[in-house]
Amino acid sequence: MNPARVTLVEVGPRDGLQNEQAPVDAATKIELVHRLQAAGLREIEVTSFVSRKWVPQMADNAQVMAGVRRAGGVRYSVLTPNLKGFDAAVKDPAHRPDEIVVFGAASEAFSQRNINCSIEESIARFAPVVAAAHAQAIKVRCAISVALGCPYQGEVTPDEVERVVRLMKAIGVDHCGVADTIGVGTPRRAQAAMERALKHFPLDEVSGHFHDTYGQALANIYACLQMGVHTFDASVAGLGGCPYAKGATGNVGTEDVLFMLDGLGIETGVDLDRLVDAAAFISGVLGRKPVSRTGNAWLARRAAKAQVAAA
Repeated sequence: MNPARVTLVEVGPRDGLQNEQAPVDAATKIELVHRLQAAGLREIEVTSFVSRKWVPQMADNAQVMAGVRRAGGVRYSVLTPNLKGFDAAVKDPAHRPDEIVVFGAASEAFSQRNINCSIEESIARFAPVVAAAHAQAIKVRCAISVALGCPYQGEVTPDEVERVVRLMKAIGVDHCGVADTIGVGTPRRAQAAMERALKHFPLDEVSGHFHDTYGQALANIYACLQMGVHTFDASVAGLGGCPYAKGATGNVGTEDVLFMLDGLGIETGVDLDRLVDAAAFISGVLGRKPVSRTGNAWLARRAAKAQVAAA
């Protein structure tokens, strides 16, 4: 049975824009966050505190966090992969995040190829970050990447996913996200991975993050809804490519997820019309159409109505 209400975690400002090669200025990022919260989104992943050398797009992280006019009831999260990043994120108490995000791979091959260490070594690095966050009453969310398939290893089993879930639980993370990083998952595989997370975390603290590389993201979300899962990441305008599948789409568009949820009668508190405005805004800055089908269809419908009204 589907949940009555779903929480959408908007990851476009961080996970989406992080993939853009051309620089996006801080004022644009701040405006995007403002438009997203005005649309009703109450969980927004704003930026990441990572090395400027490796992720130059996020070099303005402190400026963006300082520039956001915070709205009541909104949780602002940032990615902090190490203690140095965490310390930078909380340096200014007036603009510190409400939540931090850490991530670990479900595939040993992915971990070795991307950060040159084992899964256990990578998660051990997060332990002091989690402890430091909790000391300041900041929630910690983890993401388990390549949970449904790895570009180097291929298939990833539910046992491998559960191993990382256990490790994350052991270091004290509060919330567990299951991520299909390359978008190869299908509904039954998504459910199998999610079942392993639910063995160790309560339903309220488990979420799904699906990429749409093979057009399966909405199907996977629907399959998880049937399990009662009610928190999902999504990216406005479908921002964010898939770096391991050239030319493929990445994060599922928030507008597409919202349109489906609205059709199912599931409450989100998000206004689709205002969300499409936010998608049109950032897509205009980037010089292209939204990737999300709903975003494009909604904008086309608006244009047709305007033509009729003008006739």
